[in-house]
Amino acid sequence: MSQADDVPLEVVRTDDDVVIATLRNGKVNALSNRVLDAVADAAAEWAQDPPGAVVLTGGPKLFAAGADIDQFVAAAGDESGENDARSSGADTLVDGDAVRAIARSFRRAGQALESLGCPVIAEVSGYALGGGCELALAADLRIASDRAVFGQPEILLGIIPGGGGTQRLTRLIGPSRAKDLIFTGRQVDAAEAHRIGLVDEVVAHDRLRERTMELASELAGGPRRAMALAKAAINDGGQGSLDAGLDVEEQAFVDVFETDDAAVGVGSFRRHGPGKAAFSGR
Repeated sequence: MSQADDVPLEVVRTDDDVVIATLRNGKVNALSNRVLDAVADAAAEWAQDPPGAVVLTGGPKLFAAGADIDQFVAAAGDESGENDARSSGADTLVDGDAVRAIARSFRRAGQALESLGCPVIAEVSGYALGGGCELALAADLRIASDRAVFGQPEILLGIIPGGGGTQRLTRLIGPSRAKDLIFTGRQVDAAEAHRIGLVDEVVAHDRLRERTMELASELAGGPRRAMALAKAAINDGGQGSLDAGLDVEEQAFVDVFETDDAAVGVGSFRRHGPGKAAFSGR
Protein backbone atom coordinates (compact mmCIF):
# COMPACT_ATOMS: atom_id res chain seq x y z
CA MET A 1 0.00 0.00 0.00
CA SER A 2 1.37 3.39 -0.96
CA GLN A 3 1.35 6.33 1.42
CA ALA A 4 -1.34 8.01 -0.71
CA ASP A 5 -3.55 4.92 -0.40
CA ASP A 6 -3.36 5.13 3.40
CA VAL A 7 -4.93 8.60 3.65
CA PRO A 8 -8.15 8.32 5.76
CA LEU A 9 -9.72 11.41 4.20
CA GLU A 10 -9.04 12.48 0.63
CA VAL A 11 -9.61 16.21 0.15
CA VAL A 12 -9.96 18.05 -3.16
CA ARG A 13 -10.85 21.74 -3.55
CA THR A 14 -12.46 22.53 -6.89
CA ASP A 15 -12.13 25.63 -9.06
CA ASP A 16 -15.53 26.87 -7.87
CA ASP A 17 -14.30 26.53 -4.27
CA VAL A 18 -16.16 23.41 -3.21
CA VAL A 19 -14.28 20.97 -0.98
CA ILE A 20 -14.92 17.30 -1.73
CA ALA A 21 -13.88 15.20 1.27
CA THR A 22 -13.95 11.43 0.69
CA LEU A 23 -13.79 8.92 3.55
CA ARG A 24 -11.28 6.16 2.82
CA ASN A 25 -10.93 3.25 5.20
CA GLY A 26 -11.24 -0.19 3.69
CA LYS A 27 -14.23 -1.70 1.95
CA VAL A 28 -16.85 -0.33 4.36
CA ASN A 29 -15.23 2.96 5.45
CA ALA A 30 -15.19 1.86 9.09
CA LEU A 31 -15.11 5.00 11.21
CA SER A 32 -12.04 4.66 13.40
CA ASN A 33 -10.59 7.33 15.64
CA ARG A 34 -8.08 8.03 12.89
CA VAL A 35 -10.77 8.67 10.27
CA LEU A 36 -12.93 10.77 12.59
CA ASP A 37 -9.96 12.80 13.80
CA ALA A 38 -9.00 13.41 10.16
CA VAL A 39 -12.49 14.83 9.53
CA ALA A 40 -12.27 17.08 12.59
CA ASP A 41 -8.74 18.25 11.75
CA ALA A 42 -9.72 18.98 8.14
CA ALA A 43 -12.76 20.97 9.27
CA ALA A 44 -10.53 23.01 11.58
CA GLU A 45 -8.29 23.82 8.59
CA TRP A 46 -11.27 24.75 6.41
CA ALA A 47 -12.49 27.09 9.14
CA GLN A 48 -9.32 29.17 8.66
CA ASP A 49 -10.09 29.63 4.95
CA PRO A 50 -13.75 28.64 4.53
CA PRO A 51 -14.72 27.15 1.18
CA GLY A 52 -18.05 27.89 -0.41
CA ALA A 53 -19.37 24.46 0.53
CA VAL A 54 -18.15 21.04 1.65
CA VAL A 55 -19.28 17.73 0.19
CA LEU A 56 -18.64 14.79 2.54
CA THR A 57 -18.81 11.45 0.78
CA GLY A 58 -17.74 7.86 1.12
CA GLY A 59 -17.33 7.39 -2.59
CA PRO A 60 -19.54 5.80 -5.25
CA LYS A 61 -20.37 2.55 -3.39
CA LEU A 62 -21.27 3.56 0.16
CA PHE A 63 -20.98 6.31 2.75
CA ALA A 64 -19.83 4.43 5.87
CA ALA A 65 -21.10 1.20 7.40
CA GLY A 66 -20.42 2.21 10.99
CA ALA A 67 -17.85 2.66 13.72
CA ASP A 68 -14.77 0.45 13.84
CA ILE A 69 -15.98 -1.88 16.60
CA ASP A 70 -12.62 -3.66 16.71
CA GLN A 71 -11.11 -0.55 18.27
CA PHE A 72 -12.88 -1.16 21.56
CA VAL A 73 -14.24 -4.72 21.48
CA ALA A 74 -11.98 -7.78 21.26
CA ALA A 75 -12.51 -11.50 21.46
CA ALA A 76 -12.23 -12.87 24.98
CA GLY A 77 -8.78 -14.22 25.62
CA ASP A 78 -7.15 -11.83 23.15
CA GLU A 79 -3.95 -11.13 25.01
CA SER A 80 -3.63 -7.68 23.42
CA GLY A 81 -6.61 -6.44 25.43
CA GLU A 82 -6.72 -8.81 28.38
CA ASN A 83 -4.83 -6.62 30.82
CA ASP A 84 -6.76 -3.38 30.37
CA ALA A 85 -10.24 -4.51 29.28
CA ARG A 86 -13.28 -5.58 31.27
CA SER A 87 -15.61 -8.46 30.48
CA SER A 88 -18.82 -7.58 28.66
CA GLY A 89 -20.33 -11.04 28.33
CA ALA A 90 -19.09 -14.54 27.64
CA ASP A 91 -17.02 -13.83 24.55
CA THR A 92 -16.04 -10.17 24.45
CA LEU A 93 -13.74 -7.80 26.23
CA VAL A 94 -14.48 -4.09 26.25
CA ASP A 95 -11.94 -1.37 26.81
CA GLY A 96 -13.85 1.40 28.55
CA ASP A 97 -11.23 4.03 27.76
CA ALA A 98 -11.36 3.08 24.09
CA VAL A 99 -15.16 3.31 24.09
CA ARG A 100 -15.00 6.82 25.51
CA ALA A 101 -12.25 7.77 23.03
CA ILE A 102 -14.30 6.77 19.98
CA ALA A 103 -17.37 8.58 21.36
CA ARG A 104 -15.30 11.71 21.80
CA SER A 105 -13.85 11.40 18.30
CA PHE A 106 -17.39 11.21 16.90
CA ARG A 107 -18.39 14.22 18.97
CA ARG A 108 -15.39 16.25 17.84
CA ALA A 109 -15.94 15.42 14.15
CA GLY A 110 -19.68 16.13 14.27
CA GLN A 111 -19.30 19.42 16.08
CA ALA A 112 -16.51 20.51 13.74
CA LEU A 113 -18.79 20.01 10.74
CA GLU A 114 -21.74 21.71 12.44
CA SER A 115 -19.71 24.76 13.44
CA LEU A 116 -18.07 25.18 10.05
CA GLY A 117 -19.14 28.51 8.54
CA CYS A 118 -20.33 27.09 5.23
CA PRO A 119 -22.91 24.52 4.08
CA VAL A 120 -21.89 20.88 4.51
CA ILE A 121 -23.61 18.34 2.24
CA ALA A 122 -23.46 14.60 2.94
CA GLU A 123 -23.48 12.70 -0.35
CA VAL A 124 -24.76 9.20 0.47
CA SER A 125 -24.37 6.60 -2.25
CA GLY A 126 -25.06 3.36 -0.35
CA TYR A 127 -24.98 2.24 3.26
CA ALA A 128 -24.93 4.88 5.98
CA LEU A 129 -25.33 2.75 9.08
CA GLY A 130 -24.59 3.35 12.74
CA GLY A 131 -21.73 5.79 12.95
CA GLY A 132 -22.02 6.40 9.22
CA CYS A 133 -25.58 7.61 9.64
CA GLU A 134 -24.52 9.70 12.63
CA LEU A 135 -21.75 11.41 10.69
CA ALA A 136 -24.19 12.20 7.88
CA LEU A 137 -26.55 13.70 10.48
CA ALA A 138 -23.88 16.28 11.35
CA ALA A 139 -24.07 17.68 7.81
CA ASP A 140 -26.47 20.51 6.99
CA LEU A 141 -28.04 18.68 4.06
CA ARG A 142 -28.15 15.06 2.92
CA ILE A 143 -28.51 14.03 -0.72
CA ALA A 144 -28.96 10.30 -1.23
CA SER A 145 -28.72 7.91 -4.12
CA ASP A 146 -31.83 5.82 -4.70
CA ARG A 147 -29.64 2.90 -3.59
CA ALA A 148 -28.84 4.45 -0.19
CA VAL A 149 -29.73 2.67 3.06
CA PHE A 150 -29.80 4.29 6.50
CA GLY A 151 -30.06 2.89 10.00
CA GLN A 152 -28.95 2.86 13.62
CA PRO A 153 -28.44 -0.88 14.21
CA GLU A 154 -26.49 -0.56 17.47
CA ILE A 155 -29.36 -2.03 19.53
CA LEU A 156 -28.83 -5.34 17.70
CA LEU A 157 -25.40 -5.49 19.36
CA GLY A 158 -26.89 -4.69 22.74
CA ILE A 159 -25.55 -1.12 22.70
CA ILE A 160 -26.86 2.32 21.71
CA PRO A 161 -25.74 5.01 19.26
CA GLY A 162 -22.76 6.91 20.65
CA GLY A 163 -21.90 9.29 17.84
CA GLY A 164 -24.82 11.71 18.17
CA GLY A 165 -27.62 9.43 16.98
CA THR A 166 -29.91 9.77 19.99
CA GLN A 167 -29.61 13.56 19.79
CA ARG A 168 -29.26 14.65 16.14
CA LEU A 169 -31.65 12.02 14.78
CA THR A 170 -34.30 13.05 17.32
CA ARG A 171 -33.91 16.72 16.44
CA LEU A 172 -34.15 15.94 12.75
CA ILE A 173 -37.08 13.49 12.52
CA GLY A 174 -38.73 13.75 15.95
CA PRO A 175 -38.56 11.53 19.04
CA SER A 176 -41.13 8.92 17.99
CA ARG A 177 -39.50 8.13 14.65
CA ALA A 178 -36.03 8.26 16.20
CA LYS A 179 -37.10 5.73 18.83
CA ASP A 180 -38.52 3.48 16.13
CA LEU A 181 -35.21 3.36 14.27
CA ILE A 182 -33.06 3.10 17.39
CA PHE A 183 -35.22 0.59 19.32
CA THR A 184 -35.65 -1.76 16.35
CA GLY A 185 -32.30 -1.24 14.65
CA ARG A 186 -34.10 -1.55 11.33
CA GLN A 187 -32.73 -0.14 8.10
CA VAL A 188 -34.65 2.23 5.85
CA ASP A 189 -34.22 2.73 2.14
CA ALA A 190 -33.74 6.11 0.50
CA ALA A 191 -37.44 6.60 -0.22
CA GLU A 192 -38.47 6.10 3.42
CA ALA A 193 -35.53 8.17 4.64
CA HIS A 194 -36.79 11.01 2.46
CA ARG A 195 -40.38 10.58 3.60
CA ILE A 196 -39.48 10.86 7.29
CA GLY A 197 -37.09 13.78 6.75
CA LEU A 198 -33.83 11.95 7.29
CA VAL A 199 -32.60 13.00 3.84
CA ASP A 200 -33.41 16.13 1.85
CA GLU A 201 -33.29 14.76 -1.67
CA VAL A 202 -33.08 11.40 -3.46
CA VAL A 203 -31.68 11.11 -6.97
CA ALA A 204 -30.85 8.31 -9.37
CA HIS A 205 -27.60 6.63 -8.41
CA ASP A 206 -25.80 7.63 -11.61
CA ARG A 207 -26.77 11.30 -11.07
CA LEU A 208 -25.71 11.56 -7.45
CA ARG A 209 -22.37 13.33 -7.92
CA GLU A 210 -23.78 15.59 -10.63
CA ARG A 211 -26.66 16.74 -8.43
CA THR A 212 -24.54 17.11 -5.31
CA MET A 213 -21.98 19.27 -7.10
CA GLU A 214 -24.73 21.30 -8.76
CA LEU A 215 -26.13 22.23 -5.35
CA ALA A 216 -22.70 22.72 -3.75
CA SER A 217 -21.59 25.04 -6.55
CA GLU A 218 -24.82 27.02 -6.32
CA LEU A 219 -24.32 27.52 -2.58
CA ALA A 220 -20.64 28.36 -3.03
CA GLY A 221 -21.57 31.15 -5.41
CA GLY A 222 -24.10 32.67 -3.03
CA PRO A 223 -23.86 35.11 -0.10
CA ARG A 224 -21.41 33.22 2.09
CA ARG A 225 -21.41 35.44 5.16
CA ALA A 226 -25.20 35.48 5.21
CA MET A 227 -25.33 31.69 4.95
CA ALA A 228 -22.75 31.32 7.72
CA LEU A 229 -24.78 33.56 10.01
CA ALA A 230 -28.01 31.77 9.11
CA LYS A 231 -26.41 28.39 9.84
CA ALA A 232 -25.13 29.56 13.21
CA ALA A 233 -28.50 31.08 14.12
CA ILE A 234 -30.37 27.87 13.22
CA ASN A 235 -27.92 25.63 15.07
CA ASP A 236 -27.48 27.81 18.16
CA GLY A 237 -31.05 29.06 18.39
CA GLY A 238 -32.49 25.57 18.19
CA GLN A 239 -30.83 24.49 21.43
CA GLY A 240 -32.97 26.53 23.81
CA SER A 241 -36.35 28.18 24.18
CA LEU A 242 -38.07 30.04 21.37
CA ASP A 243 -37.42 33.34 23.12
CA ALA A 244 -33.70 32.57 23.41
CA GLY A 245 -33.65 31.53 19.76
CA LEU A 246 -35.25 34.77 18.70
CA ASP A 247 -32.52 36.63 20.60
CA VAL A 248 -29.93 34.72 18.56
CA GLU A 249 -31.74 35.50 15.32
CA GLU A 250 -32.11 39.18 16.17
CA GLN A 251 -28.38 39.57 16.74
CA ALA A 252 -27.50 37.65 13.58
CA PHE A 253 -29.96 39.83 11.62
CA VAL A 254 -28.21 42.95 12.89
CA ASP A 255 -24.75 41.50 12.22
CA VAL A 256 -25.52 40.50 8.64
CA PHE A 257 -26.18 44.10 7.64
CA GLU A 258 -22.52 44.84 8.34
CA THR A 259 -21.38 42.37 5.65
CA ASP A 260 -20.60 42.85 1.97
CA ASP A 261 -23.32 40.29 1.21
CA ALA A 262 -25.99 42.67 2.50
CA ALA A 263 -24.45 45.65 0.70
CA VAL A 264 -24.50 43.77 -2.62
CA GLY A 265 -27.87 42.09 -2.15
CA VAL A 266 -29.83 45.04 -0.79
CA GLY A 267 -28.22 47.46 -3.23
CA SER A 268 -29.06 45.20 -6.16
CA PHE A 269 -32.64 44.82 -4.96
CA ARG A 270 -33.11 48.58 -4.77
CA ARG A 271 -31.64 49.14 -8.23
CA HIS A 272 -32.87 46.14 -10.20
CA GLY A 273 -35.45 44.27 -8.16
CA PRO A 274 -35.20 40.80 -6.62
CA GLY A 275 -33.00 37.98 -7.86
CA LYS A 276 -30.38 40.11 -9.63
CA ALA A 277 -27.52 40.20 -7.11
CA ALA A 278 -24.20 38.73 -8.22
CA PHE A 279 -22.22 37.75 -5.15
CA SER A 280 -18.46 37.48 -5.33
CA GLY A 281 -18.41 34.09 -3.59
CA ARG A 282 -15.87 35.35 -1.05
